[in-house]
Amino acid sequence: MNKIIVGMGEALWDVLPQGKKIGGAPANFAYHVSQFGFDSRVVSAVGSDANGKELLDIFAEKRLQGLIEQVNYPTGTVQVTLDAEGVPCYEIHEDVAWDNIPYSDKLNRLALSTRAVCFGSLAQRSAVSRATIQHFLDVMPDGEGQLKIFDINLRQNFYTKEILCDSMSRCNILKINDEELIIISRLFGYPGIDLQDKCWILIAKYNLKMLILTCGTNGSYVFTPGSVSFQETPKVPVADTVGAGDSFTAAFCASLLSGKPIREAHQLAVQTSAYVCTQSGAMSELPDSLKNKIKDV
Repeated sequence: MNKIIVGMGEALWDVLPQGKKIGGAPANFAYHVSQFGFDSRVVSAVGSDANGKELLDIFAEKRLQGLIEQVNYPTGTVQVTLDAEGVPCYEIHEDVAWDNIPYSDKLNRLALSTRAVCFGSLAQRSAVSRATIQHFLDVMPDGEGQLKIFDINLRQNFYTKEILCDSMSRCNILKINDEELIIISRLFGYPGIDLQDKCWILIAKYNLKMLILTCGTNGSYVFTPGSVSFQETPKVPVADTVGAGDSFTAAFCASLLSGKPIREAHQLAVQTSAYVCTQSGAMSELPDSLKNKIKDV
């Protein structure tokens, strides 16, 4: 069976109040998946500039493998400010390297060897990267054990109804938070029903294996046809929440691929994201107490 797990899309610098830290949801996802013992890759692009070189150096330092092209655009940066509760607000610069991820023979071969991929809407704001992501998803084999996770990740105005519909049609797992679900419901013209009913509508409409709904401090849900798992959000001292959602997705994905039942995968995802909230930045090293709960199969 194909073994590689891919995070695909933006790779960038989060410029936080205390300095810059490596970021981008796909890189965060791939890094945390690798901590659970899986063979992961980040697919993105950087510029031929100092920020790009430094980003690649840190990937190497963290032993994070990737297929990262160097292109004639600046390496992406995001200005991150935190509110009183540590929740981030983002100013995402446009027309940068990860907007221009090229499709290549190497990427095609990677797609054929990929067991699970996580992608979002942000990296699809440009035509070049959107076409690359869509082609990768189409080339990637379909099968019972293959996971195509669409972590919506709505940011600013960098999404359209067409992109969201297309992505949900190509995925088999949808991850969304409560605020994003309200935006999607308005965009799609769904009636004023409760959040859980909206989730059931999306599962049925797009024939999803499962839908993950995160609700911040109000807990999280995993819906599958005919069942629901709920986990409360642990109360922890929050440094910031940057990358917490990506670590949730990584732990959940790694657990599923290790053969864990959904409830156990959900529980580890919640524990992992809670720990990341206690650390500054998105790529904190996880403790052995979490990493040892999964053994790669």
